[in-house]
Amino acid sequence: MGFGTFLRILNSVKGVLLFTVILFCASIALGWISTGIIEQILRQQIEGLGQVAGRLQESGNAQLSFFVFIFFNNAIKCVLVMFLGAAFGIIPVVFIVMNGMVIGFLVHWVAANSAANLYELIIKGLLPHGIIELPVLLIACAYGLKFGGMVMSSICSGVSRGSTRVKSEMPWPAFMRQTWNVVLWVVILLFIAAIIESTVSYSLMRG
Repeated sequence: MGFGTFLRILNSVKGVLLFTVILFCASIALGWISTGIIEQILRQQIEGLGQVAGRLQESGNAQLSFFVFIFFNNAIKCVLVMFLGAAFGIIPVVFIVMNGMVIGFLVHWVAANSAANLYELIIKGLLPHGIIELPVLLIACAYGLKFGGMVMSSICSGVSRGSTRVKSEMPWPAFMRQTWNVVLWVVILLFIAAIIESTVSYSLMRG
C-alpha cells in the first residue's frame, strides 16, 4: 500500500492516463466555446456550486464546513467513478467531460469580464489545491477506464476464437489489490487538497 507501489501502478496505466488528460483538455476547450443548451447546463452547474458555497459560508465555522464538504464530495465522487467505470468506462468519460467543460466555461466567463478576476481565479482560487486535486481526478477517471477495460477483457476471454481463448490483462485478485491501493492514495491526496482549498485558497480568495 506504499506510495512507491501507487506510482508503479500509475506507470502501468500511463496510456489511459494520457487519454484522460487529452480528453480533459479537449473538454476545457469545448466548455470555453460552448453556447446554447450546453452553456445553460454549465451555468446551472456553476450556479448550483455557488449556492452551496453560500450556504457553507453562512455556517458557524465556514472553513471547517468547506473542508468537510470539499473532501467528502470529491472523495466519494472519485471512488465511485473508479468502480462505476466497470460499466465499460462510460461514467469516467462523462465525469471528465463535465468537469473539463465547467472549468473551461468558468475561466472563459471570468476572462470576458476582467483579466484581474481571471488572475485571482487561477492563481488564488484554482492553483493552490488544483495542482493536487485535478491530477487525482484524472487518476481516478483513468483507473475507472482501466476497470472498464478489465471488464471488457474478461468478457472477451470467455469467447472462443477457434481453439484459442482471449486472456484478460491480469488476474482479477491482483487488479483489485491495485485498485484498493489507488483508492487509498486518491483519498489521502484529496484530503490534503481539501485542507489546502479550505485554508490557503479560501484565505487568498477572501483576502
